[in-house]
Amino acid sequence: MSLQSPLIDTHAHLDNRPFAEDLDQVVARARDNGVRTILTVGCDLASSRQSIALAQRFEAVYAAVGIHPHDALQADDAGVKELREMLGAPKVVAVGETGLDYYRDRAPRDAQRLAFRRQIRLAREAARPLIVHDRDAHEDILAILREERASEVGGVIHCFSGDVAMARACLEMGFYISFPATLTYPKNEELREVARSVPMERLLLETDCPYLAPQPLRGKRNEPAYVRMTAEKVAEIKGLSLEDVARITTLNAHTLFGIGQAEQSTRIAYAIRNSLYLNITNRCTNACSFCAKFSDFTVKGHRLKLDHEPDAAEVIAAIGDPRSYDEVVFCGYGEPLLRLALIKEVAAWLKQRGCKVRINTDGQANLVHGRNIVPELVGLVDCLSVSLNAADAATYQRLCRSQFGEKAFEGVMAFIREAARAIPEVVASAVTVPGLDIEACRRLAEDLGATFRAREYNEVG
Repeated sequence: MSLQSPLIDTHAHLDNRPFAEDLDQVVARARDNGVRTILTVGCDLASSRQSIALAQRFEAVYAAVGIHPHDALQADDAGVKELREMLGAPKVVAVGETGLDYYRDRAPRDAQRLAFRRQIRLAREAARPLIVHDRDAHEDILAILREERASEVGGVIHCFSGDVAMARACLEMGFYISFPATLTYPKNEELREVARSVPMERLLLETDCPYLAPQPLRGKRNEPAYVRMTAEKVAEIKGLSLEDVARITTLNAHTLFGIGQAEQSTRIAYAIRNSLYLNITNRCTNACSFCAKFSDFTVKGHRLKLDHEPDAAEVIAAIGDPRSYDEVVFCGYGEPLLRLALIKEVAAWLKQRGCKVRINTDGQANLVHGRNIVPELVGLVDCLSVSLNAADAATYQRLCRSQFGEKAFEGVMAFIREAARAIPEVVASAVTVPGLDIEACRRLAEDLGATFRAREYNEVG
């Protein structure tokens, strides 16, 4: 299938000898497979210079310059000075790859650690992100990143090989996690478990070519076109579409490195998986402590910060033909039922076209409108997904900070109870905030007549 969103290979070694004879064709094949941008990464001074030359030769290619731990002895004063000069070249976007490799130990470990520290300092001086190599050196990598304040510039742990705890520690320092085609290897379930734990908004794709070809091509030369196979595996792991993965990871690479083209126009209608979501307001009755919109209005690669609230005609125009979607969801980055009249008009238009309609809500609409609005949704809405988020009023107000104060929780419960009597499907959900009694939330949801769903809490998103 063709992709609307491009893919980015955030870690390649196009200067390597296996590409010497057909690099033009390699770059062309990448483009033909939807890979529109490639970051080629230096491993020593010579390969860093070659990476810059390739970035000048190919429009789609950008460069990173650095000294790999195998060549740590190059990172003396003269070597660091040369890297500093290289960072001034056009299309050089990062420092790396640098880091530690305790598996092969081709350079003394003390020299590796010093080279790593020097390049972190250079990245901070130049305000460029880091590309970090870590092999069998997890503890020292984390310690040095913290000691050298690498979080000030951030970066990516490339070709990630740690566990979930290691990934969490890197995410907490503001780093991205990058996965190569090792995700596709049948015996690599531990790495797939790490990928499940990493928020999509902090995940990158790479080939590390010419190494690490995906499973169907193991033993052969890897190349940027094959990053699509890793994207397909991530889509499978995350329960997303390939289009979702391409869109999100392209935005991530653009955010970190400033490369590629990320679609950032505000969306009224936006697709995730095979559902179409409608973003009709950014207003909300709650100010939830776990809501991401207080730091970022982007959801799954879509920008949702509205410059005005669309009317029904604008929403319908943004939808286009809705019949190919499994469902249409009033959701966005606000409380949709604040705009009850618009929902009723648009939902009626959708039902005329045979669509399944869902509303994601905080359940306080009856308090907002001063009446029971559930009967007004009958026949228009197939599913209500209500954010319950607590099993008692005090916890609810602490987490959700409703403008209705102590009345809010009772209002939410009453709304769920009324909805369960009238709407075909009602789901009550709770975010798995640390310390929250999820089982108590589940019992309450079921007592109110709803199905329960736990939604994953993302403290580093």
